[in-house]
This record gives sequence, C-alpha cells and structure tokens, in this order.
Amino acid sequence: MAGGSIQTETAEWRRTREAALRKDGGWLTLTGLFWLHEGPNPFGRDAGNEIVLTDGAAHAGSFELHGGKVTVKLDGAAREIQHDSADAAKVGRLSMYVIKRGEKYGIRLKDPESEARRNFKSIENFPAQEEYRVTAKWVAAPLEMPILNMLGQTEGVPSPGYAVFQLHGKEYHLRPYLEEPDAKELFYVFRDLTSGKETYGAGRFFYSEFPRDGHVVLDFNRAYNPPCAFTPYATCPLPPAENRLAVRIEAGEKKYGH
Repeated sequence: MAGGSIQTETAEWRRTREAALRKDGGWLTLTGLFWLHEGPNPFGRDAGNEIVLTDGAAHAGSFELHGGKVTVKLDGAAREIQHDSADAAKVGRLSMYVIKRGEKYGIRLKDPESEARRNFKSIENFPAQEEYRVTAKWVAAPLEMPILNMLGQTEGVPSPGYAVFQLHGKEYHLRPYLEEPDAKELFYVFRDLTSGKETYGAGRFFYSEFPRDGHVVLDFNRAYNPPCAFTPYATCPLPPAENRLAVRIEAGEKKYGH
C-alpha cells in the first residue's frame, strides 16, 4: 500500500474495482440463477424450457444432473461441466456456469447486454481517510466458522484467527476467513452502524494481506458492496455475529443507486 497518499491509492483501487464490475463476465452481466433437479433440465428461448434464455435456439440443449455430476448436452455433443469454474456452456451471446451451494447445483446465466451493465453508474464512496486504515493486532485462533448465505444455507469455512483494532477510542474484533484453502488474502464480511442506512444493508466485504509480525492492516477505505447489491441472482455470504460492529465505519462504498 506504499507509494502515494491514501487518497491516490484508494482512487486507483476504486477505478480497478469498477472496471472489474463492468467487464465481460463481471457481476453486472449476471441475469439469472436456475436450480437443477435430478435428470434433464432443458434450456432455450421457448417458454416451455425450464431454463428460458433470451438468445439462441428455441430448444438449445439440456443440463443433466445425476448424482452430483452435471453434463451439458449442446450442439449435438455431451460433456461434463465442472461447478464453480470458468467452464461455461455458450448459447448465442449468453454464457452459463454451474455452481454448487451446499448440496444444490444451479446454473448461473450471464448476458453481456444485461440491463444492469448498460445502466451502470459509478458507485458513491466515503472520502478516503487515514483513520480508516488501521493496524490491528493479530490473534492466531484457527477454527471452522459457520457462514450463512443469502439462500439460508450455512457452510463451515476455515478462519485462521482474528484482528483486534482500535477505532474512535474503542476496541473491536473482526474475524476473516479463507475463501479457498490456498487463498493469498484474508476475506472479511462485516456489518457496522452505517449498514442499511448509508451503506448496503446486508454488509460489506474487504480483503487484507496475511498478518506479519503479529499485526494485520485493515483498510476500510476498500470496503465494497457484495455482488448482491447489483444483482438478485448472487448468493452472497452474510456477516457472522462476531463481525457485526457497533460503530459507524464511514469509509468505503456506499449503497449503490441511492
């Protein structure tokens, strides 16, 4: 984070963040989420399909779910498609990805011509301030932390410890987790007293580097809206009880579209 003022660094981070939202395949292109049942799940433009598309043939193909394995039948061929990967089934301008949430398998539909992408406006932010980039004490206390998502599902995720920090003269704790076993950053999901007012109601996200010498830097200027702030088809994690902070964190992104 060295090399410039916090205002300059944060402005550059925000430009990168918005570019990622706007890009092909970004969250703004997400236009549908369809849960699969065992057996065939046909897709195409015809209204009789279980997955109704806005481009391509009337009866384009089918996803088949059998015992946790998803196969796509398309263009006269069949192949297995991996969940939560970059592997996609393409129909016209549309891309479809398999996701797994708990024991449920679903199809995430992305359209580069989505209304959300066409109408995207810049995200309003609080001014970047040094006081919201804090050096916290790191307490190594690994455990499996239950995380609830927007679907009402709870999943255990590995958390290596927690950060203890001071803000406005009081002490607070935040517990991050690892999104993947080989994650290179710590991931935080939190709420504060701006949530549901100036900021998105379900909470916000941010990352930090791993701790060094018993400390970790928390930069709330980089707190950002979850995908669920932009599309109803995301399956965002919700803040665990210990990450609901009784303090106003006037930093990072505000509500989108307000």
